[in-house]
Amino acid sequence: MNKNDLISAVAESSGLTRNDATKAVESVFDTISGALKKGDEVRLVGFGTFSVAKRKASTGRNPRTGEPMEIKASAQPKFKAGKGLKDAVN
Repeated sequence: MNKNDLISAVAESSGLTRNDATKAVESVFDTISGALKKGDEVRLVGFGTFSVAKRKASTGRNPRTGEPMEIKASAQPKFKAGKGLKDAVN
């Protein structure tokens, strides 16, 4: 399922127009992204938790040449599925 499929499914299941469903889905994504950017955690009980993991700077190797290279520190988005989602899948 891609984003357009998700929007269509939301429109169909909620009775919203496709335009309203697009705004709703975009708004959810923007809100989650904004919260993560501020360093907050988004916890959706029964679904899962979105959080940010900090990765330290490290030294890696260039796979082509084998020479060492620095890998910058970064923040990575992380998702941990909740019990309700795990149960629904299994």
